[in-house]
Amino acid sequence: MTEYEYKCDVEVNYDYGCHPRNRTIEEHINKGIINIDKPSGPTSHEVDVWLKDIMHVDKTGHGGTLDPKVTGVLPVALNTATKSLSLLLLSPKEYVCLMRLHKPVDEEDIISILDEFTGKIYQIPPVKSAVKRELRVRTIYEVKLLEIRDNQDVLFRITCQSGTYIRKYCHDIGEALGCGAHMAELRRTMAGSFLEDDTLTTLQDVTDAYYFYKEDGDETLLRKLIQPMEHTTKYVKKIYVKDTAVDSICHGANLASSGDVKLDNQIHENNTVAVMTLKEELLAIGTCMYSTNDIINSDTKIIVDIQKVFILPNTYPKMWK
Repeated sequence: MTEYEYKCDVEVNYDYGCHPRNRTIEEHINKGIINIDKPSGPTSHEVDVWLKDIMHVDKTGHGGTLDPKVTGVLPVALNTATKSLSLLLLSPKEYVCLMRLHKPVDEEDIISILDEFTGKIYQIPPVKSAVKRELRVRTIYEVKLLEIRDNQDVLFRITCQSGTYIRKYCHDIGEALGCGAHMAELRRTMAGSFLEDDTLTTLQDVTDAYYFYKEDGDETLLRKLIQPMEHTTKYVKKIYVKDTAVDSICHGANLASSGDVKLDNQIHENNTVAVMTLKEELLAIGTCMYSTNDIINSDTKIIVDIQKVFILPNTYPKMWK
């Protein structure tokens, strides 16, 4: 559980702004993310476009591209919420993978190599990838062996740093074992705070929910299927600000230490942080310029370089000159 350092106590004024769960359905859509169960076949971009047409929104974007044959969790953001997807790059991912070894291997050797390929590993992205092919370090947080069949088919669950290529992971294991291997099937079960749970939905379910909303005036199902964009902040360090600081940030100002109320006690210099209102709204994303200890003990100075803002100017009253 996150622990916070408090700089001051202030009362929350509910005359402006609102908790994400209390937004109107129009604002809930505009700042919402839908946890799509991507089917095998289409690209992640195609799923974006289909959802854009279904929801009749101006913009969509997805968090973490899945190859066409890969299924599972694909968070697709709508309109304003697309700017929050960068936070998912800071969040772990989880997959269930079926790896096919090209020759039978002793079970003990398979278990041993999976242990070796846990922690920090080196990867060169595959030829067919969207990033530059250069050696980089990725962290494998956990590998849980689920089943081995015929000493060749290996089913495992893997939790890893964002940007880890699982098909390259399988290829490298095959090289280490000296038998060769490839990824036979893959399903993503987690992308940050988006899980393979009751929020996971299909494009058909979204189509039905939107129809009920537009034709019958029933927003219940659609509201349930859409998650607030604040859902992306689960694994990100946070700074909460006074109501008096909100509108100045909306007008382009950076965050000064005089404007914060509480902050994560583990913030370090150059960390990406989510700047939150006292009503749990995502106000902005920025780079923190100091550690928690420096901020707590500082005089007035700029502490966060703001890069993205999510609340419109004049939503909160102007309390700055």
